[in-house]
Amino acid sequence: KTEGAFEFPVGTVLIKTFAFATDQGAPDGERAIETRLLIRKRNGWTADTYAWNADRSVARLQVAGAQVTVTSSGRDISYLIPNRNQCKGCHAVDGALTPIGPSAEHLGLRLSDAPSELDRWRERGLIEGAPAAARAILSGTEARARAYLDINCAHCHNPKGPANTSGLDLRAGQTDPAHWGVRKRPIAAGRASGDMSFAIEPGRPERSILLHRMESTDPGVMMPELGRSTVDTDGVALVRQWISQMDADGRPRQN
Repeated sequence: KTEGAFEFPVGTVLIKTFAFATDQGAPDGERAIETRLLIRKRNGWTADTYAWNADRSVARLQVAGAQVTVTSSGRDISYLIPNRNQCKGCHAVDGALTPIGPSAEHLGLRLSDAPSELDRWRERGLIEGAPAAARAILSGTEARARAYLDINCAHCHNPKGPANTSGLDLRAGQTDPAHWGVRKRPIAAGRASGDMSFAIEPGRPERSILLHRMESTDPGVMMPELGRSTVDTDGVALVRQWISQMDADGRPRQN
């Protein structure tokens, strides 16, 4: 597949461990918090989450999820371990639990002359029919902002995703600015819109709902709804710059 996650055989297990450095200046002191598993069974994918104990000797299944406090560089962070239903909040395509990360768009990019991850899979005979790798060109503000929204938001905001009713399509391959949110009015008005009129108002990031929701930590406003309790200041700065440089049609302003 050239778009979306690959098709994996029955028995595949995708594993991802989330960890925090107790001191950001000493990353060797990482503490594992949870390990998530996506398991491909005959009747589809299932999701399991395991929470690690304090000394990282045992991880126990957390069907109901949990809320834990993580301390990193002296700062306490409220960390959510999702339950099985919350996993579906992002990992769903047409309502079915589905992987979202392992795709040709992401694994096939080469940021240097080194082989991409997709190249390595191909060399080891782990994949068939994969498209050729492409050199990533992310030098422009628009390209970097679109890539950011693609990896962080498009798994929900696409025509088959859980947030398809929003009318936003934030995939990098979408070429119509209206689908990114340019001069697009919200489907449902409310406090999440911050009394603003458009998802993206070109040239005015301070009047754009998309940025307003990225900057919020209010559970009733923020996007994404799960998976964070702080603001990604670098991501916010990038999207702010992108919107501020737009012309009236949502394209980069010509100097």
